[in-house]
Amino acid sequence: MALTRKHLLKAFGPGILFASTCIGVSHLVQSTRAGADFGYGLVLFIVAALVFKYPFFEFGSRYAAATKKSLLEGYLAEGKWVLWVYFILSLGSMFTVTAAVTFVTAGMLNNLTGLTIDPAFVSGSILLFCVLILAVGKYGLLDSLLKIVGTVLLVSTLVAFIAAVAKGRATPIEGFIPKELTERNSLIFVIALMGWMPTAVDLSTWNSLWAIERMKQTGYRPKLNEVLFDFKFGYGVTAILAICFLTLGANVMYGTGVELSGNSTIFADQVVTLFTDALGGWSYLIIATAAFSTMFSTTITVVDGFGRAMGETVRLLFFKDANARTTYNWMMITVAIISFIFILVLSSNLKDLVDLATTLSFVIAPVIAFINYKVIMSNKIEAAYRPKPWLKNLAIAGLIFLSVFALIYIAVYFNMVNLNF
Repeated sequence: MALTRKHLLKAFGPGILFASTCIGVSHLVQSTRAGADFGYGLVLFIVAALVFKYPFFEFGSRYAAATKKSLLEGYLAEGKWVLWVYFILSLGSMFTVTAAVTFVTAGMLNNLTGLTIDPAFVSGSILLFCVLILAVGKYGLLDSLLKIVGTVLLVSTLVAFIAAVAKGRATPIEGFIPKELTERNSLIFVIALMGWMPTAVDLSTWNSLWAIERMKQTGYRPKLNEVLFDFKFGYGVTAILAICFLTLGANVMYGTGVELSGNSTIFADQVVTLFTDALGGWSYLIIATAAFSTMFSTTITVVDGFGRAMGETVRLLFFKDANARTTYNWMMITVAIISFIFILVLSSNLKDLVDLATTLSFVIAPVIAFINYKVIMSNKIEAAYRPKPWLKNLAIAGLIFLSVFALIYIAVYFNMVNLNF
């Protein structure tokens, strides 16, 4: 069926929410850090993560189009134990993920306003604000807000990218020694980078939940190609911006001897400076505003996503007759409170908090990916909605990729291999 503008607009939205979730920590923090520390040495790792993780995110949107149900209901249809596995794994990662994105957002806000308020206190205020907006607002408000913010960031990043490429790479300092990928800390960072590139695989359930919510909002059930067009647009944006941020880090910071700070406010200033070095000092306020807006959009999307996904999971497992909105609100509050506690405990070092969140996401990724593959290939899905052979084969390759790197991380982290090559 041909794509029409009218129907595409009705389906359009969940892909932007997905992109907003991705662009935060994985791009602003990890991609920039990859370029600053390794130059262009990690481009292939980023591309590999984007390619091999693609099917498992796409399956969330595909399942919603096929069944008009969330991927979580697909888990339950495969057996209650499947949903339990998702529930337990998500419990292990969602608080660190939310804490990490919120703490970075707090640094961006302090940098924008020039305030020196404790980032932990600012983080708590941001979480409270997000919960209040989502509790009284609707999906439409979130959808509209993120479309505007996403457009601003996309334009500013592309302009900065072009300017950075035109300006050329910074001159390395005398005696500069590049980091070796075979070093233990380097390998751990690479795993952390891929863990959230473009984001954690367990967030694939959010695509289906947002697609269902969009259907309710518009009253229109989009065709498979319309849903997938929306998803591919969002995924394409995240892929392009990942390379842009790595390029900014590589061209402006690599070899200069300047390292990204573990302090969230100083880090925020460094990221904004990446843009202003390419565009000029006049752009500082504009970029600082765009950077904060982007991180805030990621934070509010993460709070919404975990609240929606885990709220629905709790309802399906324990309170089938409960109101979905009620479980959503209570889960949002729970996520915000416990994530704030994580921030209080781990806020001394931004890098450690981010690496913990991203690494946990990557280690559990093979399990979530396999579950998604099992659900979408089920006989309960009409043949027309199942993945084509090339996508099925890519998914199998992706499972191998995720499993191998998860095992490598475990081996390196616990010193089970000798890295003295």
